[in-house]
Amino acid sequence: MAEQTQEYQFPVAGEHQARLKPFVGEFRSKVQLWMGPGEPHVSTGTMHNQLILNDLYLEQVYQGDSQEGPFPNFQGRGFWGYNFVNECYEGFWIDSVSNQMQLEHGQVDESGKVWTMLSEITCPMSGPMKKRSVITLIDDDHHTLEMFSAGEDGNENRNMLIEYERVG
Repeated sequence: MAEQTQEYQFPVAGEHQARLKPFVGEFRSKVQLWMGPGEPHVSTGTMHNQLILNDLYLEQVYQGDSQEGPFPNFQGRGFWGYNFVNECYEGFWIDSVSNQMQLEHGQVDESGKVWTMLSEITCPMSGPMKKRSVITLIDDDHHTLEMFSAGEDGNENRNMLIEYERVG
């Protein structure tokens, strides 16, 4: 029992954290955001990711390119890691256009390349909704994030696609 307690109090980075290493670095992004029917709003930016706190967490710092439109000078911060107790990946995201702290949890598939993260958020226009994020590691230099939301009727819509390409 004492050994188990120590393992949870003092976790050591291992295989779960190693799966986050391909995300470390600087990436340019192309963001497509669907806010309704029709063509998406498109923006670009830079995501800088680094492992912190004994390599247990991936810290994400996002800076959108200055532009006209609904989200000028967009900024975001996130953390992503593996919870040894609950045996799942967990993520936390905040940004400059929302006052919600978005928490999510999920798993990676057997290939180690596709994470499915689930959460519930409150849309200011429509109320509570379920959110599903799918992060796909294409290779060490490319990955995507797709975000889907479902309202009370359970119908799911993709509302965001972010394509990342390593630049550093």
